[in-house]
Order: sequence, then C-alpha cells, then structure tokens
Amino acid sequence: MAHGDYETAYTHWTSVSRPGEIDPFVAYAPWAVFELVESAVRTGRVEEARAHVAAAEALTDRAPRLRLHVLAAQALVASDDEAVGRFRAALTLPRTERWPFDHARVRLALGELLRRRHQPGEARPELRRAADLFAGIGATAWRQRAEQELRATGVAVTQKPNAAHGLTAQQLEVARLAASGLSNKEIGERLFLSSRTVSAHLYRIFPKLGITSRAALRDALG
Repeated sequence: MAHGDYETAYTHWTSVSRPGEIDPFVAYAPWAVFELVESAVRTGRVEEARAHVAAAEALTDRAPRLRLHVLAAQALVASDDEAVGRFRAALTLPRTERWPFDHARVRLALGELLRRRHQPGEARPELRRAADLFAGIGATAWRQRAEQELRATGVAVTQKPNAAHGLTAQQLEVARLAASGLSNKEIGERLFLSSRTVSAHLYRIFPKLGITSRAALRDALG
C-alpha cells in the first residue's frame, strides 16, 4: 500500500475477507476494513468497496479503533465534501493517537484528498502530522509517501533520520523478520532466541507500532 501497489494489496486483503463480508473467524478481519476499501477504490472496484463498507457498518462491536476504521472507510466511498467531514470525524474520536499507524493513515488520506481538491493550505498540516507519526514508528515508506504529498503542495521537505520507532535494536530485528513471514521458531533460530522470547518481543512490539497482528507489521515498518 505504501508504495502504491493497490492491485497486490487488494488481492491480499480480499484473501482475509471477501468484499462485503467480515469473516468472523479471522480475528483481524475487522481491522482490514480500511485497507480493503482503499485498495478497492484505488483499483476502480467502487461497488466492492461500498459493499465492504456496508458490511463494516453492520458490525455490532464498534470499539473506538474500529469506529476509526469504519469512518475512514466511509469517507473513501463518499463524495468529496462528505469525505472530508467523515475523515475529520474519525480523527476527532477520543484518543485515536493510541494507534499511531492507523491515525497517520487517516491523516494521510485526508491530506491527499484536500490536496486533490486544491486546498494546499488545509492539506499541509494533515500531511505534516502524518509524516511525523510515520517517522515516529519507523514506517519509512509511509513517511516518504506523506512527504511526497507535502512536496506536491509546494512545501520543501528536508530528509530526517529514520526514527527507531521506540523499538530496541533486537525488537526491530524481530519485527522485520516477522514481517518477512518467518515463524517465531524460525526467527529464534536466526537470532539464537527461544520461541517464547520471540513471542514476548512481539507482544511488546505490537502496541509500540499501534498494530494488533503480524499481518500489519510490513506496512507499519514501511
């Protein structure tokens, strides 16, 4: 997603849940709503995107984080005027910055929309905040995308050193290996750690990156 390969992203996320269905047996399926809807919209599958938004709206569990995802997904299939309001509503939900990656993704989407609407003055603060949040968790590719959008608004962006996103060196290595698809056992064999230690590292890594599953590691790390 960060690199704009929406076709591959759509294929991936529809393997988690079919468009218009939230698989109750896949724990992280609700958290894939925004990703699936965006990749569908970006590849011209608007009807599939709308069907998935409708399925998300029907969920009875509307925890704050899921509300953030659903509002943002609704924005993606709305008219531009309505979309701005829904993105802003998502960002004003209480304490959404507890999930920095999710929060930054929504800010980026809002900033992109405002820039396309020829409102650079309103887009810039959203894009700056998104870039800062991505930098803070080490999501390099996403930070670069936000900075590219900032440049498109006429802002000169200076390169910043990549932040360690609050992870220790070993946690970062574990996260990268997990993002590559290795199992805990395989990671342990490479780093000379027990599977239990790898699991403990991942338990601490997820909240630092604002994610809840291994499936989100790749995007969170950029």
